[in-house]
Amino acid sequence: MTAHEIIIRPIVSEQSYDMMEQNKYTFEVAKSATKLQVRDAIEEIFGVHVTRVNTLNVKPKTKRVRYIAGKTRTWKKAIVTVAEGETIEIFGTQA
Repeated sequence: MTAHEIIIRPIVSEQSYDMMEQNKYTFEVAKSATKLQVRDAIEEIFGVHVTRVNTLNVKPKTKRVRYIAGKTRTWKKAIVTVAEGETIEIFGTQA
């Protein structure tokens, strides 16, 4: 897999935005990706040094549309800690 197939998208929420102050960034990654693959992909795409990678599988939630119950999809989340003094520009250049 290439680096862009491993890293699907950044997760932008209030919690993940607060963790950016601690040099922790959250990404949705491929379900089959390992921690080493995530580390190499982040270093290749963003050009930073990764010190730690934590992964977790997000379980589906039950949702209901009128009378039909279903579940949301399962996906894998990676919380990446970068080296002190380095940042990842998720939003590009901010004005």
